[in-house]
Amino acid sequence: MKKMITVILLGIAIFTFAFNSPALAADTASGAKVFSANCASCHAGGKNLVQADKNLKKEALQKNGLYSAEAIISQVTKGKNAMPAFGKRLKSNQIEDVAAYVLSQADNGWK
Repeated sequence: MKKMITVILLGIAIFTFAFNSPALAADTASGAKVFSANCASCHAGGKNLVQADKNLKKEALQKNGLYSAEAIISQVTKGKNAMPAFGKRLKSNQIEDVAAYVLSQADNGWK
């Protein structure tokens, strides 16, 4: 019985890691570099120099429906309103890394 529980738990762990979201697999250190080179001119410190209320702070991301890796990836890839699309300038893994970085910074208050 103990062996069966161990096998089940191991299976769950393998399944979880094999099918995790892009943000979990992304590299926040790489995301920080890509953000610095491409996003910081408008979003330094999680701010938004164009539209102050559309910043990258956790509360604003939640309010604007952007508090997920998928939403940030879509926004960065396609752009919207004053934000340009980066889908042709950055590789998909770079955009995933930026999304992970933005979420981690939002969770930590952009410190």
